[in-house]
Amino acid sequence: MQTVNIHEAKTHLSRLIDQAAKGEPFVIAKAGKPLVKVVALGAPEPGQMKRLGFMAGQIVVPDDFDQMGSAEIEQLFGEDA
Repeated sequence: MQTVNIHEAKTHLSRLIDQAAKGEPFVIAKAGKPLVKVVALGAPEPGQMKRLGFMAGQIVVPDDFDQMGSAEIEQLFGEDA
């Protein structure tokens, strides 16, 4: 694994990030002492991402959903609430 000092990392950051993204991690060191390891994120492929609506057709919302429990709420808080 490649080790680079902070100055070199700042100078060649784009190239180093491209290498890490391709699976070649590297270590950034300060005064020869390793500080951090840079590795590519294991981001999911576009087809693997969870999407909104994945349960479409499996859940039914009642037409009176916004009125459900209104009698109990009025009883608890009064009609002026």
